[in-house]
Amino acid sequence: MNCDDPASSTMYNPPVKVKEAFMAKIALISVSDKRGLDTLGPKLEELGWQLLSTGGTARTLTEAGCEVVGVGDHTGFPEILDGRVKTLHPRVFAGILAAPSDDHTAQLADHGIPAIDLVVVNLYPFRETVARDGVKLDEAVEQIDIGGPSLLRAAAKNHARVAVVVDPADYGVILDELAGGGVALETRRKLAVKAYRHTAAYDAAIAAHLPALMGAERKSFSASVAGDLLESEERSLRYGENPHQWGLVVRRSDGQGLAGAQQHQGKGLSYNNLGDATGAWRLVWDLPSAGVAVIKHANPCGVGLADDMAEAFRIARATDPTSAFGGVIAANRRVDAAFAEAVVEQFAEVVVTPDYDAAALEIFAKKKNLRVLQAEPAAAAGTVIRDVDGGFIIQERDSGWEGEGREVATERAPTGPENAALELAWRVVKHVGSNAIVVGAADRILGIGAGQMSRVDAAKIAVAKALEHGHDLTGSVAASDAFFPFPDGVEALHEAGVRAVIQPGGSIRDKDVVAACNRLGVAMVMTATRHFRH
Repeated sequence: MNCDDPASSTMYNPPVKVKEAFMAKIALISVSDKRGLDTLGPKLEELGWQLLSTGGTARTLTEAGCEVVGVGDHTGFPEILDGRVKTLHPRVFAGILAAPSDDHTAQLADHGIPAIDLVVVNLYPFRETVARDGVKLDEAVEQIDIGGPSLLRAAAKNHARVAVVVDPADYGVILDELAGGGVALETRRKLAVKAYRHTAAYDAAIAAHLPALMGAERKSFSASVAGDLLESEERSLRYGENPHQWGLVVRRSDGQGLAGAQQHQGKGLSYNNLGDATGAWRLVWDLPSAGVAVIKHANPCGVGLADDMAEAFRIARATDPTSAFGGVIAANRRVDAAFAEAVVEQFAEVVVTPDYDAAALEIFAKKKNLRVLQAEPAAAAGTVIRDVDGGFIIQERDSGWEGEGREVATERAPTGPENAALELAWRVVKHVGSNAIVVGAADRILGIGAGQMSRVDAAKIAVAKALEHGHDLTGSVAASDAFFPFPDGVEALHEAGVRAVIQPGGSIRDKDVVAACNRLGVAMVMTATRHFRH
């Protein structure tokens, strides 16, 4: 046969029975996540759709009572290479990619190819596989989907005619619109964008995790973060740092914490509201027990511990009531009416807790502009992204104290109450902008010196703030987020009444600082771990 003869180039014609099966509209369904198939398949058949499917998806649909045509029957070509090749066939992709034009319709007819109008696909569980302990490179490679992303990209490209679905949560929307006559163009556009985000995030996950499996030191942070951001939800903020700047909040696909918080009431959130709320939220989950934190302009201005949340708030506000005005308040326990009554006595921008009772929400409702958020604690691990001119800097989040030491460096060891106070101060100083000094007692913080260029100035400010608000520092403790370069910081704290200090150590003058503590009778604990926050 002459290969140049147009008649010889006609595509393979499947059996007549397969052609006849596709008198209705066709939905191609091939999913790893099989949630909702037992509803989707039967409902599509009720609406007159023919189902085209592969492997395990076809079995699930058949078990749900559906009549399914296999992709191999449709293409006349079997799955090969252990399933690596099954949907990659012109008969499938031409059916998806044919534009809604007379010319393309005619070409499909010439080749006996039916159009495919709905593509329901999600991808092999690559991320779930690499998340398992001890996973090997060859296991991960087998979970790199090839046909799935190709189907999604093709369907998304041709969204002018084809609806593409990657998320079982969208099945209801699709079924409702199909029952009403067809999927609206606006919906098809949204679903197409979601499909592209899904495939981009999938590729980013592969780029993030394969380096480590191939022997690199660690996974690619930038690719990992890109994947998280691509499969995310965005919503507008009231404004950015200032009213003339726009702002967005992006919720990662698995995001909890403040990005996924439920807002019960109040004005829209701004960039600064969420920034301060995040700082307060992270702080309260680092506390050693039930407690409340107040944040103002990204720094703590009060922390209190108590089983009763109203009392914990009163203690926290008393640290620095002037700065607490207009702040963000976070609690790490469910709150009640007494807590709400205490909060509404002053002006606050945001309150965030894990739960509220009904009486508390009724009281907060009296302050219509107060933003009342309910959130779940987010995972301590993660990445921190900041912009620099021309790019970004990315680091692992400072997730806590696991593996830290607690070595007494002085002749005098801290007492039991001093140790409890040191632990609280140390947990709080991690959340204060460097250079940072925190002075406190076992159940409260008394003074905070934040963001100073010299550590001795931070110590003096912490003392001055405490004294300004009437706090007696006799017998108090202090935490420093990094080492004391000279004895002067410890001397200033001792003069105010501080009797124990916790700090990382690591200065070339550590011996001089410890000698000063011994001379003054101050106990000092070194952790060997720094907690800068810049």
